[in-house]
Amino acid sequence: MNYEENTFAWAGTSGAQRPERLTRLRCETDGGVVTVTLDRPERLNAIDRTMHHELSAVLRWCDAADEVGAVVLTGAGRAFSAGSEMTGDGFGGAEAQGPGVAWIAPYQVRKPVVAAIQGAAVGAGLTLAMQCDVRYVAHDAVLALPFVRLGVTAEWMGHWSLVRHVGLGRAQELLLTGRRFTGAEAAMWGLAVSALPRDQVLARARALARDIVEHAAPVAVAATKRLLWEAVDADPFAHGRTERLVMEALLERPDAREGVDAFLRHRRPAWTGRPSSDLPQWPTDPREDSA
Repeated sequence: MNYEENTFAWAGTSGAQRPERLTRLRCETDGGVVTVTLDRPERLNAIDRTMHHELSAVLRWCDAADEVGAVVLTGAGRAFSAGSEMTGDGFGGAEAQGPGVAWIAPYQVRKPVVAAIQGAAVGAGLTLAMQCDVRYVAHDAVLALPFVRLGVTAEWMGHWSLVRHVGLGRAQELLLTGRRFTGAEAAMWGLAVSALPRDQVLARARALARDIVEHAAPVAVAATKRLLWEAVDADPFAHGRTERLVMEALLERPDAREGVDAFLRHRRPAWTGRPSSDLPQWPTDPREDSA
């Protein structure tokens, strides 16, 4: 399998437009930072099919639009998300995607996606947050991955990401029991960057996103994001080769010269690279080249 075919290859989003009408989300832009709010507070932001469609559409636009530098994902009211909508017929949200749904995961967006978990995150609500690049959580937030208590298994890469965030032993305990835990525990285990008072979570997430937008080169950020997602499961030598080739390609770009000049002159850099068009061609696995 080459790198263009693997799980972490970028999604094709060229030409994606900002959705004009949203019924399950709110989308706010502030200086290159887009805050996407799951907006069904009366249902604890449960993910139904409509929300699933709308979130994918918004993330596709965020990926395609070069004016977007970072994304903050949060929930309205007292929850981040209670997970997939459940009805008398079973699950009606994330697991019931239906035909023709072009889903894009947060990890496939070329911009950093920061989760602000100010309240409960349960089931698919938590696995969605685990697909983001950075997580801040309220210390008293209630979190759970209760899939086995519902007769199913975790989805949205829940097993894979949880093991890598908290280790196999803790992941086994949480997924095999489906028990609840707190935001403070999540931060202690490494599932979140830090646990904060509830009213500070969104502000901290936005501050991090704004710091990236104001100081980091967008193309370098996108390349770094992909290298990080690929690193956790990669052969170290193959990944080191990919890292070197990406670095060499970026050194030939104007942003590399601009970054050095701005540093030496103590000024703010003016980046010109666009993630939509200027990312280097991703190296293939050398084992494929020799096949």
